[in-house]
Amino acid sequence: MSDEKALTQLIEEVVDQGATTVEEIHRAIAELPLGVLEELGLMERTASDVRRIQDVSLGAIYGLIRDVNHRVAGLAGALLEQRSSATRVEPNE
Repeated sequence: MSDEKALTQLIEEVVDQGATTVEEIHRAIAELPLGVLEELGLMERTASDVRRIQDVSLGAIYGLIRDVNHRVAGLAGALLEQRSSATRVEPNE
């Protein structure tokens, strides 16, 4: 595996892991007020509805972030490979 490909994969993995960590924190924070409402017996149905909407929304947002990350990694890998190929070509003098 080329250094360029290894670097691209490493960066892609780090961004994916970061997105997963942020998503988990985001979900935990979003859950706090809903849990309190349910524990107090207030607006239980509303809290449940909001939770479902949040789950779908957060899943879509972080899914999009991961998709963009994969696409950027593919583009970066292709550009780095082109650069690497271009530097290996000997100029005709």
